[in-house]
Amino acid sequence: MTTSATRSSVIDAAEFKGLMRHVAGAVTVITCGRRGERRGLTATAICSLSDSPPTVLACVNRRSSAHDLIVAERAFVVNVLAGDQRDVAIRFSGQSGLKGEERFVDSAWGALSTGAPVLDGALAAFDCELIEHKEVATHTIFIARVVSGCSTGRAESLVYLKGDYHTLPAGA
Repeated sequence: MTTSATRSSVIDAAEFKGLMRHVAGAVTVITCGRRGERRGLTATAICSLSDSPPTVLACVNRRSSAHDLIVAERAFVVNVLAGDQRDVAIRFSGQSGLKGEERFVDSAWGALSTGAPVLDGALAAFDCELIEHKEVATHTIFIARVVSGCSTGRAESLVYLKGDYHTLPAGA
Protein backbone atom coordinates (compact mmCIF):
# COMPACT_ATOMS: atom_id res chain seq x y z
CA MET A 1 0.00 0.00 0.00
CA THR A 2 1.39 3.38 -0.98
CA THR A 3 0.66 6.31 1.28
CA SER A 4 2.82 8.98 -0.33
CA ALA A 5 -0.06 11.27 -1.33
CA THR A 6 0.22 14.78 0.02
CA ARG A 7 -2.57 16.49 1.91
CA SER A 8 -3.11 18.99 -0.89
CA SER A 9 -3.64 16.40 -3.62
CA VAL A 10 -7.17 15.87 -4.93
CA ILE A 11 -8.32 12.58 -6.39
CA ASP A 12 -10.71 12.39 -9.31
CA ALA A 13 -14.23 10.94 -9.20
CA ALA A 14 -13.22 7.56 -10.68
CA GLU A 15 -10.45 7.05 -8.12
CA PHE A 16 -12.77 8.11 -5.29
CA LYS A 17 -15.46 5.67 -6.44
CA GLY A 18 -12.85 2.90 -6.63
CA LEU A 19 -11.78 3.55 -3.06
CA MET A 20 -15.38 3.71 -1.82
CA ARG A 21 -16.05 0.25 -3.30
CA HIS A 22 -14.08 -1.10 -0.31
CA VAL A 23 -16.56 0.38 2.18
CA ALA A 24 -19.38 -2.06 2.85
CA GLY A 25 -22.79 -0.50 3.34
CA ALA A 26 -26.20 -1.68 4.39
CA VAL A 27 -28.55 -1.51 1.41
CA THR A 28 -31.59 0.66 1.94
CA VAL A 29 -34.45 1.93 -0.16
CA ILE A 30 -35.52 5.47 0.66
CA THR A 31 -39.19 6.02 -0.16
CA CYS A 32 -41.53 8.99 -0.09
CA GLY A 33 -44.92 10.17 -1.33
CA ARG A 34 -48.38 8.67 -1.38
CA ARG A 35 -49.94 5.93 -3.56
CA GLY A 36 -49.99 7.10 -7.16
CA GLU A 37 -47.12 9.54 -6.61
CA ARG A 38 -44.56 7.44 -4.72
CA ARG A 39 -40.86 7.70 -5.42
CA GLY A 40 -37.84 5.81 -4.14
CA LEU A 41 -34.16 5.08 -4.58
CA THR A 42 -31.58 2.57 -3.46
CA ALA A 43 -29.05 4.12 -1.08
CA THR A 44 -26.12 3.14 1.10
CA ALA A 45 -25.28 6.66 2.33
CA ILE A 46 -27.43 6.41 5.46
CA CYS A 47 -26.37 6.59 9.09
CA SER A 48 -27.64 7.31 12.57
CA LEU A 49 -26.86 10.81 13.76
CA SER A 50 -28.21 10.79 17.32
CA ASP A 51 -30.37 8.73 19.64
CA SER A 52 -31.57 11.74 21.65
CA PRO A 53 -33.73 12.49 19.77
CA PRO A 54 -33.54 9.58 17.31
CA THR A 55 -32.13 11.17 14.15
CA VAL A 56 -30.76 9.86 10.85
CA LEU A 57 -28.75 11.35 8.04
CA ALA A 58 -29.39 10.36 4.41
CA CYS A 59 -27.56 11.57 1.31
CA VAL A 60 -29.62 11.72 -1.91
CA ASN A 61 -28.51 12.73 -5.39
CA ARG A 62 -30.39 15.87 -6.44
CA ARG A 63 -31.16 14.26 -9.83
CA SER A 64 -33.12 11.46 -8.13
CA SER A 65 -36.85 11.60 -8.79
CA ALA A 66 -37.40 11.22 -5.03
CA HIS A 67 -35.29 14.25 -4.11
CA ASP A 68 -37.79 17.05 -4.67
CA LEU A 69 -40.65 14.98 -3.26
CA ILE A 70 -38.72 14.44 -0.02
CA VAL A 71 -38.27 18.21 0.25
CA ALA A 72 -41.96 18.89 -0.56
CA GLU A 73 -43.42 16.16 1.70
CA ARG A 74 -40.81 16.71 4.43
CA ALA A 75 -41.00 12.97 5.15
CA PHE A 76 -39.42 9.72 3.99
CA VAL A 77 -38.80 6.15 5.09
CA VAL A 78 -35.46 4.37 5.19
CA ASN A 79 -36.20 0.69 4.45
CA VAL A 80 -33.27 -1.58 5.39
CA LEU A 81 -33.25 -4.52 2.99
CA ALA A 82 -33.00 -8.18 3.95
CA GLY A 83 -30.68 -10.64 2.23
CA ASP A 84 -33.42 -11.94 -0.08
CA GLN A 85 -34.47 -8.47 -1.29
CA ARG A 86 -31.75 -7.94 -3.91
CA ASP A 87 -34.46 -7.56 -6.58
CA VAL A 88 -35.91 -4.60 -4.67
CA ALA A 89 -32.47 -2.96 -4.51
CA ILE A 90 -32.01 -3.39 -8.26
CA ARG A 91 -35.51 -2.12 -9.05
CA PHE A 92 -35.00 1.08 -7.04
CA SER A 93 -31.41 1.62 -8.22
CA GLY A 94 -32.60 2.40 -11.74
CA GLN A 95 -30.85 -0.64 -13.26
CA SER A 96 -34.21 -2.20 -14.16
CA GLY A 97 -35.37 0.82 -16.17
CA LEU A 98 -38.46 1.24 -13.98
CA LYS A 99 -39.37 4.72 -12.76
CA GLY A 100 -41.64 6.31 -10.17
CA GLU A 101 -44.68 4.29 -9.19
CA GLU A 102 -43.56 1.33 -11.39
CA ARG A 103 -40.82 0.51 -8.86
CA PHE A 104 -43.43 -0.28 -6.19
CA VAL A 105 -45.40 -2.87 -8.21
CA ASP A 106 -43.77 -6.19 -7.27
CA SER A 107 -43.65 -5.66 -3.48
CA ALA A 108 -46.18 -5.10 -0.69
CA TRP A 109 -46.13 -1.66 0.92
CA GLY A 110 -47.64 -0.21 4.05
CA ALA A 111 -47.27 3.04 5.98
CA LEU A 112 -46.48 4.26 9.49
CA SER A 113 -46.86 7.74 11.04
CA THR A 114 -45.79 9.96 8.11
CA GLY A 115 -47.67 7.99 5.46
CA ALA A 116 -44.49 7.41 3.40
CA PRO A 117 -44.16 3.87 1.94
CA VAL A 118 -42.81 1.09 4.20
CA LEU A 119 -41.64 -2.14 2.54
CA ASP A 120 -43.31 -5.23 4.00
CA GLY A 121 -40.56 -7.67 4.98
CA ALA A 122 -37.76 -5.11 5.29
CA LEU A 123 -35.30 -5.84 8.10
CA ALA A 124 -36.12 -2.46 9.61
CA ALA A 125 -37.89 0.71 8.57
CA PHE A 126 -37.26 4.20 9.93
CA ASP A 127 -40.20 6.58 9.39
CA CYS A 128 -38.70 10.06 9.25
CA GLU A 129 -39.74 13.71 9.38
CA LEU A 130 -37.29 16.07 7.68
CA ILE A 131 -35.62 18.52 10.08
CA GLU A 132 -33.21 20.18 7.68
CA HIS A 133 -31.27 19.67 4.49
CA LYS A 134 -28.09 20.98 2.94
CA GLU A 135 -26.89 20.77 -0.64
CA VAL A 136 -23.29 19.61 -1.03
CA ALA A 137 -21.87 19.00 -4.52
CA THR A 138 -24.26 16.65 -6.40
CA HIS A 139 -26.20 15.51 -3.33
CA THR A 140 -28.41 16.82 -0.55
CA ILE A 141 -27.82 15.77 3.03
CA PHE A 142 -31.20 15.16 4.67
CA ILE A 143 -31.33 15.21 8.47
CA ALA A 144 -34.51 13.71 9.84
CA ARG A 145 -36.13 12.83 13.13
CA VAL A 146 -37.28 9.21 13.36
CA VAL A 147 -40.92 9.35 14.44
CA SER A 148 -41.70 5.64 14.23
CA GLY A 149 -40.23 2.39 12.99
CA CYS A 150 -40.62 -1.33 12.73
CA SER A 151 -38.53 -4.46 12.31
CA THR A 152 -39.22 -7.97 11.08
CA GLY A 153 -36.45 -9.55 13.11
CA ARG A 154 -35.26 -11.42 10.02
CA ALA A 155 -31.74 -12.74 10.12
CA GLU A 156 -29.87 -11.97 6.89
CA SER A 157 -28.85 -8.47 5.77
CA LEU A 158 -28.17 -7.18 2.27
CA VAL A 159 -24.90 -5.28 1.92
CA TYR A 160 -23.18 -3.54 -1.00
CA LEU A 161 -19.45 -4.07 -1.40
CA LYS A 162 -17.03 -3.91 -4.34
CA GLY A 163 -19.78 -3.07 -6.81
CA ASP A 164 -22.18 -5.88 -5.97
CA TYR A 165 -24.82 -7.01 -3.48
CA HIS A 166 -23.98 -9.66 -0.88
CA THR A 167 -25.97 -11.44 1.81
CA LEU A 168 -24.58 -11.15 5.30
CA PRO A 169 -25.75 -14.11 7.41
CA ALA A 170 -27.07 -13.68 10.93
CA GLY A 171 -24.33 -13.53 13.52
CA ALA A 172 -21.65 -12.51 11.00
